[in-house]
Amino acid sequence: ACLLKLALPSRAKDMKNRLGIFRRRNESPGANSSGKLDKVLKSLKPTPEEALKWGDSLEKLLLHKYGLAAFRAFLRTEFSEENLEFWLACEEFKKIKSQSKMVSKAKKIFSEYIAIQSCKEVNLDSYTREHTKENLQNISRSCFDLAQKRIYGLMEKDSYPRFLRSDLYLDIINQKKGSSPL
Repeated sequence: ACLLKLALPSRAKDMKNRLGIFRRRNESPGANSSGKLDKVLKSLKPTPEEALKWGDSLEKLLLHKYGLAAFRAFLRTEFSEENLEFWLACEEFKKIKSQSKMVSKAKKIFSEYIAIQSCKEVNLDSYTREHTKENLQNISRSCFDLAQKRIYGLMEKDSYPRFLRSDLYLDIINQKKGSSPL
């Protein structure tokens, strides 16, 4: 096994490390998961043609499970994963039915991503930050809409174009049939 690891080209090894999120998420402890894992990865992995469609829009990328994971891995390398995490937290927030759960989740999202000097503070202008803070006085499904729209716009104009030029994305769209970068 050690020889195999040493024999991996550095790009393939790098790709394996970046997409390790799938390995951790899908393994079940104690099970012989390597065969199962390969099947799961192959079922999630897009064809180069599917991955090319991610270049049409950020929305198409985020709607694809593997695309979302690849984009998250890319953002992690740029230390800007909090933007995607905030956007996803807002998407989950909109699905909450219970008002009491909505209130606690809204406070958590605000303190984690919007409050000044929070641990995962996203880059928002002062107007948007203040507007969102005011929305917390009367919590509804739309209280983060403006902030979420701003962060989506940042990702779309900034991180997303860099992702499309990244080795990670280029390796996915240029993969050979039957070979796996993992």
